[in-house]
Amino acid sequence: MDSLGPVNHTVLTDFILLGLTDDPVLQVILFMIILCIYLVTMSGNLSTILLIRVSSQLHHPMYFFLSHLAFADMCFSTSVTPNMLENFLVERNPISYHECGMQLGSTAVFGTVECFLLATMAYDRFVAIHNPLLYSSKMSTQVCVQFLIVAYVGGFLNASSFIICFYFLFFCGPNQINHFFCDFAPLVELSCSEISIIVLVPSFTAGSIIVVTVLAIFVSYIYILITILKMNSNEGRHKAFSTCSSHLTVVTLFYGTIIFIYVMPKSTFSTDQNKVVSVFYTVVIPMLNPIIYSLQNNEIKRALKRVLCKKIFS
Repeated sequence: MDSLGPVNHTVLTDFILLGLTDDPVLQVILFMIILCIYLVTMSGNLSTILLIRVSSQLHHPMYFFLSHLAFADMCFSTSVTPNMLENFLVERNPISYHECGMQLGSTAVFGTVECFLLATMAYDRFVAIHNPLLYSSKMSTQVCVQFLIVAYVGGFLNASSFIICFYFLFFCGPNQINHFFCDFAPLVELSCSEISIIVLVPSFTAGSIIVVTVLAIFVSYIYILITILKMNSNEGRHKAFSTCSSHLTVVTLFYGTIIFIYVMPKSTFSTDQNKVVSVFYTVVIPMLNPIIYSLQNNEIKRALKRVLCKKIFS
């Protein structure tokens, strides 16, 4: 086997992804289900992006961030799902050493971008509800672009810590990863390196991002709740709650699964349970996000009706 030099000391050229199950019947069923989910994910998120671009009524900061959330969902799902689908069709699913590193990095990039975008969207709702008269100045185009730059820079920096750590790990024994993609924890378990500071750095950076973004979301919604409770109009309260409901649903689903996988003690749940939850946040949630926003957001529903009416009667 090839060696990649003295930096990473690896003696493996590829890994074997064990996938979700080795039951042939269950593999066929899961292939059809996940393929359908992936197609809905791509079409739903792409439709969200196109709808926001063509509808002038949706040219607001909230939908600007939503379009990038849809893009991140598409990329996040694509970094994992095609390889998972291939795993259902072949008896042995190898992934090269460098492809594994790229998959680890891409999931880290777009997972981190999603964290930052969800936090930014919470702040956007806070400004819109708490200071509506100052909304256009506080959430100007320049400010929105700056938030977006922070999200992507944060994503690439976090991914860099994972990739650098991966290339410093020493793999000298079994090459079977008990997962359906190259996640960090199974790779560390497979490595015969001593757990050193280099292994702890990605966990620290990812954990810090989760804590900071969750805190930003929590504080934003505390202030939103205080502002809503001070409103005299029931109609105003209802409108404020309705603008936040879809975002709160997405946040709860995303962070709930992230905390389950990466924060709760590993001994509490089996590997198979962790893999099932991983399917939820890598495959199912990217499909649910555009559905949640289209069902709970009245502005998106009205914009979609206008676009469809133009297409039908044009």
